[in-house]
Amino acid sequence: MGISLTRAAQWTMVSSSTAKLASTPMNESLLKEILHFVEHFSSQHPQEAEHVFEEPLQWSTTLVASDFKTDYDISDSDVQSHERDSEGHPLLQLSPPTVYVRSFSQLTKLLHLADDKKLVEVWACLEENREPLVNILGRSFSSDLAIEAHDDAVSVVDRTKEEGLSKDLEVKVKLFQLFQDMDKQILDKLLKDISEQVRLNPKAVKNEVEILQMFCSGGDKGLLKSLRYTSDFEFSNGYRAPLWRQVQGDICYLVIEPCDTETLYITCSTAGSFLNGGIKQEGEENGYERTSDTYEDLVTLLKSRSPHFAEKINQQASAVQELSTKKEKTVNEQLQLELHTTRRNIYEPRPSGILSTCGKTEENKGHKSSEEEEKSLRQGAKSKIKAEFSASSSPGHMSSQKRKTEENKPLKSSEDEHKNLRQRAKSKTKAELSASSSPGHVSSQKLKTSAGALPGELFSESSTESEEEEEQPYRHPETNTDLPSEYWQIQKLVKYLKDGDQIVTVDTLCAMMDFNLMQESCQMAIQDTGGLKVLLNLLDTDEHKCKIGSLKILRTISHNSQIRRVIVDMRGVQSIVKILDSPVKELKALAAETIANVAKFRRARRNVRLYGGINKLVKLLDCLPNLASLTPSQEEDIEVACCGALALWSCSRSTKNKKAIRKAGGIPLLGRLLKSPLQKMLIPVVGTLQECASEESYRNDIQTLGMIKDLVRNLNSDNDELQMHCASAIFKCAEDKQTRDLVRKYKGLQPLVSLLHKADNKQLLAAATGAIWKCSISQENVTKFQEYKALKILVNLLTDQPEEVLVNVVGALGEFAQIPANKAAIREFGGIKPLVKLLTSPNQALLVNVTKAVGACATNKDNMVIIDQLDGIRLVWSLLKNPSADVQSSAAWALCACIENAELKIFSEHATSSRGTQLGWL
Repeated sequence: MGISLTRAAQWTMVSSSTAKLASTPMNESLLKEILHFVEHFSSQHPQEAEHVFEEPLQWSTTLVASDFKTDYDISDSDVQSHERDSEGHPLLQLSPPTVYVRSFSQLTKLLHLADDKKLVEVWACLEENREPLVNILGRSFSSDLAIEAHDDAVSVVDRTKEEGLSKDLEVKVKLFQLFQDMDKQILDKLLKDISEQVRLNPKAVKNEVEILQMFCSGGDKGLLKSLRYTSDFEFSNGYRAPLWRQVQGDICYLVIEPCDTETLYITCSTAGSFLNGGIKQEGEENGYERTSDTYEDLVTLLKSRSPHFAEKINQQASAVQELSTKKEKTVNEQLQLELHTTRRNIYEPRPSGILSTCGKTEENKGHKSSEEEEKSLRQGAKSKIKAEFSASSSPGHMSSQKRKTEENKPLKSSEDEHKNLRQRAKSKTKAELSASSSPGHVSSQKLKTSAGALPGELFSESSTESEEEEEQPYRHPETNTDLPSEYWQIQKLVKYLKDGDQIVTVDTLCAMMDFNLMQESCQMAIQDTGGLKVLLNLLDTDEHKCKIGSLKILRTISHNSQIRRVIVDMRGVQSIVKILDSPVKELKALAAETIANVAKFRRARRNVRLYGGINKLVKLLDCLPNLASLTPSQEEDIEVACCGALALWSCSRSTKNKKAIRKAGGIPLLGRLLKSPLQKMLIPVVGTLQECASEESYRNDIQTLGMIKDLVRNLNSDNDELQMHCASAIFKCAEDKQTRDLVRKYKGLQPLVSLLHKADNKQLLAAATGAIWKCSISQENVTKFQEYKALKILVNLLTDQPEEVLVNVVGALGEFAQIPANKAAIREFGGIKPLVKLLTSPNQALLVNVTKAVGACATNKDNMVIIDQLDGIRLVWSLLKNPSADVQSSAAWALCACIENAELKIFSEHATSSRGTQLGWL
C-alpha cells in the first residue's frame, strides 16, 4: 500500500486534478493482492488491527444501510459502528454515499459485508486515498520512517523499545514494517507475472545494443557517436532498471549520441522503445515519463530521430530486401514441394494397392514421372480444399510475411515452454530446409484481457457449480520408439503451418484433417511442436478458409482434457468467442461446437462468460426450427442453433452462467426450439433445460411457458438419450404440484412407466424412476401409476441396481405406500425383504428413503411381522446413531410406526431372547 500503490499502480488522468486507476491487468493483480492482505490482516495481526488511523479512509461506497447487520447502529440511511475511538468517534461511519473507516478491524469487516463487491470497494478506496499510509500513520511519522527505510526493520522496532516510546508508536512502527514486507511481496509477484507476459525481453534488447555499439565511432562515418547504459548493474533477470520500474515494464535506460542531432535519452521496455524525460544516470527519480511515441525496437526509433542513421541503414536495406525476397520464394517453393511429398507419404503404396485421399484402395498403376506425379498431387490438394471449404468465400492473398506476423503473436504460454518450442522448431527447420533464412526478430506478445469486465467479475465464480474435472497428467512416451509414424508426419505439417504462405497453410490444414485426430499420438504431436499456438493464432486472421480449417481441427482435438486446458491457458477462448460474431455461418457453428468441447471445466466456462460468450451463444438460438420446408439458408441457421445449444449445455453447469443465459433471454428461445422435430436439436436443448432446472426461476419459466407439454411429447421419442434428458427435466421440475398435474394432464405418466422396461440403460432408468418418484408425491398420480402396473415393476427393481436407481425406486415406493392397498401389494410382490436389506446401505440419501418406505409399510400388521422376522426393527434402531440428521429423523419416524403397529408379544419375545436384548428397554 506504499511503494506498490504510488509507483507500481497505473493511473490515468481524468482531469487536471483528478486521477483514476486504469483498468489494466497489472492494476487488477495489484488490487487483488492488496485485498488479500487486508482481508486476513485482523486474523494475522489482531493487535495492529485495533490501531486507530490518524485520519479516516473515506470513499464513495456501493454499500447501503441494509448491508450492515449486528454491531452497528442504523438510523435511516446512516450507519455507525458500536466501536469508537478515545474521542468518541465511530470507527466506521456511513453517510451515503461516503463511508469513513478508522481501523483495519473495521476495514476487514466492511470487505466481508461487501461480499462479491469487495474488489470494487478496494478499487474505490485506493482511488480516493492516493496516500493511505499518511491517513493510517500520519504524515510526519510515515515520512520519518521512510527516511530510515534502508535500516533493518527489526532494529527500528528494537530501538523504539529501548527509547521507551509509547505503545502507540511501537504499533505504528510494526505497521510500517508490515507495509514494507507486503510491498516487497507484491512487487516481486507482479515482476514475476510480467516476466512471463512480456513482448520484448532483456536478452533481445542487450543483443541489439551490443550490435549498435560495434558501429559507434567518433566521426561521421559510423552509425552513432556513442551509446551507453545509465547503469552498469544488471539484475539476475537481465534487467537494469530499478525494481519498481521493472514492474512498469522498463528494461534499461540508454544515452545515445547520434552523428547529426542532440543526445537522446531512451527507455527500452517490454512494450518497445521510447524517449524519456532525460535519465542521465542511475538513481534519478524524475524523467521516467514517456515523451515520444513507442517504437517496436531501438533501430526504428533511431531511424525516426536521426536522418544520418536512417540513411546508413537504408543503404543496406535494398540489398538485404532483395536477398530476403529470393530466400523467401525459395523457402515457400520448397515447403510446397515437401508438403506434397509428405501427403504422398501419407498415402504411400500398400501391397493391395494405393490408398487415395478419399480413403479407397485403387489398383497399382504404372509408374508416373515426377512431373506428372507432382501435377496430380497439386490437383488433389485443390480438390481437397474445395471439398473442405465449399461454403466459405474466396479470401484475399495472404503473404508469407503476414503469415509470419500472425504466427509471431503468441497466445500466452509460459516463457520456458515458449522458448523450448522455438528452439525445437529452429533445429527441425535447419535440418529439413537446405535454404538458409535470415535471423528472425524477437516475437511480440499480445496480452489478451477482458475489455469490459468489472474488477469483481474477474476473480469470482460460482461456488455451487459442479466439480471441476481432475487434472489429467500429460503422458509422454518413454522413448521415441514408442511414437507411431503419424506423430512425426504431423510434426512436419506443423512446421509448414508456421513457415508457409496462405496456399501452403490451407493445404497443410487439409492434410492434418486426413489423420485420425482423435488418436492421442496425433494430439500430442500438435501440442508438442507448438501447433496449438499456431492454430489459435490463425483464428485472428482475416482468412475464412484458415479459420475454418483451424476450427475443424480444434473442434476434434478439444475432446482431450489436457488440450482443453492448454487452449484456456493460451487465452484461446477469447479468440473463439469473437468468431461467434462472424457473418459466416459455418464459422459460427464451428466456434460454438468448439466451445461446447472446451467448456467442460469451471475455468473455461467462466472465461466464456467473461468474454461475452453467453450473450452471443443465446443469439445463435434465434431461428425457426419447425417449418415444413426449409431454404438452404434456414437449414444453416438451424445447424448454427444446434451448435449454440450444445455450447450453452456445457456452459450451463455454472450457476452464474445459468443466470446469464436467463438474463440474455435464452429461456423463450429454448422453449421455441423445444418444438423442433429434429432430434439433433432437441437433445442439447433439453439437456440445457434439465441442467438449468436446478434453479427455481427456471422451473417456474418451464412451467409457465408451456414446456412441460413438449417434454412429455418427447418422452415418446425413439431416442434413449432424448428420453433420458426429458425424464430428468421432469424429475427436477416435479417438485411443484402444478407441474405434477401438468404431467398427468398431458398423459406423461404412462410413457414414464414404459421407460422402466429399458433396464439395461441405467442412466435412462435413473431418470425415469426419479421422475416417477417426484410425480407420485401427488396421490392422483399414484392412482394412475397403479393402472399402468408400475408398482410391481418398481418392486422388481429393488435388486441388482445402482444406488442412483435405488434411491429413486425406494422414494417412489415410499409415496406409493401412503395408500393402504399398496402396502399389502408391496408385500405380495416380495418387496419387504429387499427394503429391509437396504437398511444396511452406507448411502445416506438411500437410507432416508428406505426408512420412510419401511415406516409406511410397517403400519400394516402383516408387513410388521415380516419386518420383525428380518430383524428390521434392530436395523432401524441402529440408524439413530447415523451421523446424518436427516437419516436420524427418518429412522425415528419409522421406529415410531414400528412400535405403534407391533404386537406386545413381539416385544416381550425381544426382551427375553438373545437377539432382543437391544430392545429390552421397551
